Amino acid sequence: MTKIDIVSGFLGAGKTTLIKKLLKEALADTKVVLIENEFGEIGIDGGFLKEAGIEIKEMNSGCICCSLVGDFGTSLKEVLDTYAPERILIEPSGVGKLSDVMKAVQDVVAEAQVELNSAVAVVDASKCKMYMKNFGEFFLNQIEHAGTIILSRTGKMSEEKLAACVDMIREHNGKAKIITTPWEQLEGKDILETIEGAKDLEAELMAEVMAHAHEHEHHHHDGEECGHHHEGEHEHHHEEEGHGHHHGEEHGHHHHGEEGHDHHHGHGPDCTCGCHDHDHHGHHHADEVFTSWGLETPAVYTKADIEAILEALEEEGTYGFVLRAKGMVPAGDGTWVYFDYVPGESNIREGKPEYTGKFCVIGSKLNEENLEKLFRR
Repeated sequence: MTKIDIVSGFLGAGKTTLIKKLLKEALADTKVVLIENEFGEIGIDGGFLKEAGIEIKEMNSGCICCSLVGDFGTSLKEVLDTYAPERILIEPSGVGKLSDVMKAVQDVVAEAQVELNSAVAVVDASKCKMYMKNFGEFFLNQIEHAGTIILSRTGKMSEEKLAACVDMIREHNGKAKIITTPWEQLEGKDILETIEGAKDLEAELMAEVMAHAHEHEHHHHDGEECGHHHEGEHEHHHEEEGHGHHHGEEHGHHHHGEEGHDHHHGHGPDCTCGCHDHDHHGHHHADEVFTSWGLETPAVYTKADIEAILEALEEEGTYGFVLRAKGMVPAGDGTWVYFDYVPGESNIREGKPEYTGKFCVIGSKLNEENLEKLFRR
């Protein structure tokens, strides 16, 4: 099955630069075909990409979204028959509607051994406001239909202007991942993992918490750690049906809600599982539900900022019972601050740049409004 990735972006946003980075740093060992599409007689980037050893099927008679679907299907099958690629990158014209390109691909999926793997929009962060105002229909269509939005030219932007750009985008797409970190700080493979959804902090952290809960339940029933059996008191329910992530509409919030995704983790008052301090939290029982709260932000945080945040998380009356927290944020000096937290213990260290700053908190009876105030700058 050939993967198809659409890399859209308004004129001059940096699509070709991004594709070059992906080809060099993420897809060097993959058989790739680029379907490039520019207005005019000659594809302006064709020479550069041919020198890189990439086969190109140029469609200069008109952008993909303006061509008949049948024509596109014929061209796509020709590419598949001729090159048998593992992956096809489609770079539509900068004034094309992403939704039309996606439809053109979906219309031929049934006839060809292909799948629409991703839809990306590259956005020049410095021109975001102007383009929204002057080219709304085309510009917003790309933003609204992208699974990942990659901001270019963020390196010299102020924190305030970058945050304003992200907020404007979030008004039109509350679910897409937004890459805010300057590209030179990221490896192409990290960008591709983000595009393909492999980097989901919430899913990673929830899986870790649930694995610990399962292990703890096993030890309880075996009597290995608590030394006794809590009859009916230590339960863990994981509903498989409807087990999906609900991505909130504002600022990339993530919630494990009560709809088909309930996690019950109970503890007896004398348990010594180490999940949390039972001298302080001994009143938590199996009827409580794990939920998660998350935030993606380009804001800068110092190590002292993170230390203060983690210390505050101990205030159960203010934030709820926080079982686990994790995050990675830019420090503003080119370094990144990573942290892991469990009640009474935290680890803060330096890590590599991520596509944007991220926090995730998992616990029970979380006060999301207060968490928002605590984490957001």
